[in-house]
This record gives sequence, C-alpha cells and structure tokens, in this order.
Amino acid sequence: MSYEIVKSEKCYKGAFLSVVKDEILLPDGKTAFREVVERGAATAILPIDSEGNIILVRQYRHPFGEMMLEVPAGIMEAGEEAAECAKRELEEETGYKTKELEFVCEMYPTPGFCMEKLYLYLAENLEQGHQNFDDDEFIEVEKYTLQQALDMIKSGDIKDGKTILLLYAYQAKKGHN
Repeated sequence: MSYEIVKSEKCYKGAFLSVVKDEILLPDGKTAFREVVERGAATAILPIDSEGNIILVRQYRHPFGEMMLEVPAGIMEAGEEAAECAKRELEEETGYKTKELEFVCEMYPTPGFCMEKLYLYLAENLEQGHQNFDDDEFIEVEKYTLQQALDMIKSGDIKDGKTILLLYAYQAKKGHN
C-alpha cells in the first residue's frame, strides 16, 4: 500500500518540537488529514550501580501534572551520536558516568502521531561524575533494587514506557522471573 503526502502545513514551531498537518492520499484514492509532532531523536539509559541497584530520576512532567519516576533521558544535540548523548544525559541527570553502554534497541514511542525515535541503553560500571541540570530541570535521584522497580510498574508508581521497557530488558538479561 502506498500513502502520499498531498499537502503539508506547519501549524506550530516550538523550542524542541513542531506540529505539522498533512493531507495524505489513501490507498483507495480518498484523502485524510494527519497531525504529526516533529521532534528530534533522543536517548534513554538504565543505570545500574555496582551493588545492582537501579538508578532512576524523579521529575515533574507537565502533561500529567505529576512527578514521574523514569530513567535518565534526553534529546540528541545536532551532530551528536546516540551513545554520546546517552553518556552525557546519564551524567547530567544522575551525577554518574560510564565508559560502557549496552545498546538495547531503537524504538518509536508514539508512532501514531509523533516521529520521535529513542535509542535505549543499559549502563553498568558507573563512576562518580557531576550533575548538570538544565535551567528548568529539578531532578531527584533515587535507587531501587530491580525487584522493587518491577513491583513499582505493577503498582502504577512507574508509568513511563521507556523506563518499563528498559527494566524488563534488564530483567531478561539477568534471567530474573
């Protein structure tokens, strides 16, 4: 099946995303409208300390009006490789750094309307570094065992998709039930 963009109009351009309204030609010859959030690629990292604790960050997420527990993550800068972005975000948000990352997967978190691409990593062999928050970031760093983190998925204390995926990927790697 083929879909063709007949017309495209940028409706909004912000600091880190844009919204486009496309008119597309459907396989049956009819047209339909699709709104697309354009956003750059990003990375997310599950850090594991030398005792096997999972390091997560708690920060305010405005769309839901709540503090959410997540893995460190961030948008790639122009010309930046995904692994370098992951290392940078890890240190900026948690104060830990690593020389080794294990690539887990590339994913599209919300392909129905957003073109964001995420590169997911595990990070072990951590060393102390320095936190460096953005001006509008207020982050709390928390540590949990893998089992505690998995239990928090079931209890609804962890709701973030990238975090859930990385926790289950780490669980599978470790051979836990």
